[in-house]
Amino acid sequence: MDAVSGKRILVVEDERDIVELLRYNLTKNGYQVTAALTGEDAVRLARQSPPDLILLDLMLPGMDGLDVCRLLKGDPQTAGIPIIMTTAKGEEADIVTGLEMGAHDYICKPFSPRVLIARVRVCLRRTREPVDDDNAVVQYRDIAVDPTRHQVRLGDRPIELTATEFRLLHFMARRPGWVFTRTQLIDAVRGDSYSVTERAVDVQIVGLRRKLEQHGEYLETVRGVGYRMREL
Repeated sequence: MDAVSGKRILVVEDERDIVELLRYNLTKNGYQVTAALTGEDAVRLARQSPPDLILLDLMLPGMDGLDVCRLLKGDPQTAGIPIIMTTAKGEEADIVTGLEMGAHDYICKPFSPRVLIARVRVCLRRTREPVDDDNAVVQYRDIAVDPTRHQVRLGDRPIELTATEFRLLHFMARRPGWVFTRTQLIDAVRGDSYSVTERAVDVQIVGLRRKLEQHGEYLETVRGVGYRMREL
């Protein structure tokens, strides 16, 4: 059985047939499932008995998914619970808002059960594993990022990056598979007196891909949302 199975998952979804589909597939893979049909019930259940992960539909009647996310991430008791948003296509603005509130991932409807289970496993595994020390060398495939020497190597060959390109690569390579909005990347890489705009992030990513040569394909664009390093 998978190392993260047996965990408790709160499904927040107002369509009962989807709830039952999710319950069936999650239970079959060893997870314990609780369901909430409204945002209000989701907040109450999460506070009453914090789950290991929340699958949160954004389009809920009354208190919507973004309100639920805002309340849970603003409460110290529930702030650490990973949230995967389930969204309809065309909700890019809501996805961006949810990620910037602290949601960990999203998946667009309709989705296959296999994809859903894979995303759940990855999200739980990420939250179990501590992020490397800030000064540790990050090894991502053939790319080695050494923050103490401010050096990046492709295999045995060093490459030259600007300070901002280096910060972007270091930040994203430590979290493969995580989707980051442009605003999150700005917050991660800007210095005390360095101004980075959303447009500048796009320019830096283009330059970084070029310098990474064939490895540049690992820096993926998530349309309408932001960027991520491809999952290992």
